[in-house]
Amino acid sequence: PLSPAAVVGAGLGGSAASYFLQQHFGPQVQLDVYEAASVGGRLATVTVNKQQYESRGASIHALSLHMQDFVKILGLKHRREVAGKSAIFSGEHFVLEETDWYLLNLFRLWWHYGISFLRLQMWVEEVMEKFMRIYKYQAHGYAFSSLEELLRSLGGEAFVNMTQRSVAESLLEVGVTQRFVDDVIAAVLRSSYGQSVLVPAFAGAMSLAGAQGSTWAVEGGNKLVCSGLLKLTKANVISARVTGISLHSSEGRPLYQVHYESTEGQGSAFYDLVVVTTPLHPSRSNFTFENFDPPIADFPAAFQPSVTSVVHGYLNSSYFGFPDPKLFPFTSILTTDTPDLFFHAMDNICPVNVSAAFRRKQPQEAAVWRVLSRQPLDKQQLKTLFRSYYSVQVAEWHTYPRYDAGRALPPVVLHENLFYLSAVEWVASSMEMVAVAAKNVALLAYNRWHQELEKIDQKDLMHKVKTEL
Repeated sequence: PLSPAAVVGAGLGGSAASYFLQQHFGPQVQLDVYEAASVGGRLATVTVNKQQYESRGASIHALSLHMQDFVKILGLKHRREVAGKSAIFSGEHFVLEETDWYLLNLFRLWWHYGISFLRLQMWVEEVMEKFMRIYKYQAHGYAFSSLEELLRSLGGEAFVNMTQRSVAESLLEVGVTQRFVDDVIAAVLRSSYGQSVLVPAFAGAMSLAGAQGSTWAVEGGNKLVCSGLLKLTKANVISARVTGISLHSSEGRPLYQVHYESTEGQGSAFYDLVVVTTPLHPSRSNFTFENFDPPIADFPAAFQPSVTSVVHGYLNSSYFGFPDPKLFPFTSILTTDTPDLFFHAMDNICPVNVSAAFRRKQPQEAAVWRVLSRQPLDKQQLKTLFRSYYSVQVAEWHTYPRYDAGRALPPVVLHENLFYLSAVEWVASSMEMVAVAAKNVALLAYNRWHQELEKIDQKDLMHKVKTEL
């Protein structure tokens, strides 16, 4: 039997991995979860006027089945939806505005962009439909030893290729116009990844699915999913930063020594199985692997710096062409890829606890806005967006991989029972992608431990799963 297992990181990846490991290996598995900062990782909140607001990781797609499950199991609730309209700003004017009337929105999109809109929807739907097969495979206990194998099983070589070419290239190929790509696709990718239409097609498709589907969030904050799963699995959370892993062996089996630093000083512990859920990129962590032969290679990739500013203040609506703030209709502003635009997106955000009596602030009132940008906003930029403000809270993140299409995907298996969960972010980065990867790693670890090799990297799974049913 598997005795102690370690999970490095207590964000969504770490907490989901702990939950799934326990689900498959059984409740007797001892789980140590190492976290240097706070449980929840990038799912964090900031407090303004005694109210908490999501600072990142704000919305979850309706088709996120693992996230839906977590919320159900933990007895959490969906936050009440507060309607609002969005628009895309070019720096000079709004290129696209949402209205209250759905049909009129569709008509506007048709009028502006013709059939591009429909072609985009069909493209995204086709990708999502194939992606949804993962839930069936996982329910049957199948796992994949690499991201390429996982993608291949869902959508063949075409899916693997989507990690190697840009979303712009893929959409132009299916007949979406350059203008639609520049106005709409660019704005969605800037608001989700803070990057351009050169991100790989697969990451782009996931981001676009989130933009057109219905999304939801957890009442009280999305980070409650992480603390909830760790409590449920009775994981032992160790407040320490893992500095490296060295390999030993015991009775022919590998034994991993996890080295860490905490306020009490340095320590280490031995494990049969380790899942790393923090990014192993030199820019992000100085993590060493010792005694591995062949050595575990470096991960030569960068992360995209992004800044979230939560501003409590009065919007300067005249910058957006509305001299009278009362008439400003939008709660969410996306931007096109214009050189002099210093922010990616901004939205008028609601607190994590939305009571039945809650109403959004009128545009002329002071509200809480979340502004996403690449660099911290300077005084002049804040003055451009806000007439005046009470407070600004800034969080600098390296949230997403810097996506360059054509880059090889990192490995999931680093050694026999040593797994790298964050590799999945190079395919696409969203809460559900991380949850899917956590389930895959747990199944992969289980199948390898019990030598159930017919459950790993199976070919023609669609056919197999149909016959099993």
